[in-house]
Formats: sequence, structure tokens, C-alpha cells
Amino acid sequence: MGRVTTLNEGAMQTAELQIPQLATEAGRAAYGRAIANHSAPLVMTSACGLLVMRLADGAGTMVLRRLPPRTPVRVGTVLTRAKRSP
Repeated sequence: MGRVTTLNEGAMQTAELQIPQLATEAGRAAYGRAIANHSAPLVMTSACGLLVMRLADGAGTMVLRRLPPRTPVRVGTVLTRAKRSP
């Protein structure tokens, strides 16, 4: 096994600052892979709150439904999953 690298606080903060950029790149790569798969349509949300289906060749877009408005959440709010009774 390889050696484990210990990060100091500065290195940890630098790594954390890269998370949004890495997430953006991963999202774009996933979208590219989905578009490249010509056997299935791509279902995604639009910026205006619609659930749309787009064909892989980009020829057509069909609105499937209007999504409910997003729920605003304050920064730092901790969300937990509600327990269901058996």
C-alpha cells in the first residue's frame, strides 16, 4: 500500500476550493456521455423549472412536466431524513 499524505490546514482549504470546479467538470462530462449515448433520450431539468426530454441528436425537445418551485434553504441548515413508522 502507498504512503498516506497528511495535509495541513492550508492544503486542505486549497483542495476544498477546487470542489466547485471539479463538480462543474464532472457534470459537463456526464452530460457529454449522456448525449453520446444515441440509444436513449436524455431527461433533464431546464433552468426555467421544466422537466424536459431531449433526443441525443439534439433534434427535438419535449416538455414532460412543470416542476414544483424549489424550496429555499438557508446556508448551514442541516437536513435529516424523516423516519417512517413500520
